[in-house]
Amino acid sequence: MKLKTVAMMLAAVTGVLGASLVGATAADTVRVRGTVAKLDGSTLTVKTREGKTDTVNLAPGWKLSGVSKASVNDIKVGDFVGIASAPTANGGAGALEVVIFPAAMKGTGEGDRPWDLKPNSRMTNGTVASQVTGVNGPTLTLSYQNGQEKKISIPGGTPIVTLATATPADLSPGAAVVVTAERGTDGKLTSNRVVVGNHGVAPPM
Repeated sequence: MKLKTVAMMLAAVTGVLGASLVGATAADTVRVRGTVAKLDGSTLTVKTREGKTDTVNLAPGWKLSGVSKASVNDIKVGDFVGIASAPTANGGAGALEVVIFPAAMKGTGEGDRPWDLKPNSRMTNGTVASQVTGVNGPTLTLSYQNGQEKKISIPGGTPIVTLATATPADLSPGAAVVVTAERGTDGKLTSNRVVVGNHGVAPPM
């Protein structure tokens, strides 16, 4: 993968899974999840998963990344991944989705933080330290900042993706997107990063 391509992916996905979202629960930072209604120049209109319509102004130099399908067999010890998880009945953490980062993006947004995919969910970006297979699927141990670790089980059917290239042409009506945006004091949304499902799979973040 060319260095320029990796850099573009990094700029796009850092906003969705990375360190810039440590404070993503702040009122002025929101994630817009849904499908493209229209792209008109630098204005992206999204029909959200809640059924409303949001208009997002794309900042100059905005970045775009795609995702493509992967599988649990693609996850190896030493890989850097981002996993959204939620508490399980046995007190552990179960994955809601997994993103496998390219090697060049190792360290992107490393750490564990609240997430808004589902109630009480969290996002953990870390290195796979170990992988144990159980009757309900593998359990990964992720290592991150200051030697901390977190065990997350990967139930069957968990969406697993890796990053892919994308172009504005992929933002066609009906395409699934995740947009991280800032809401200004005037209520308008502005973003410099979009992730689109352009390889037959919706961004699960």
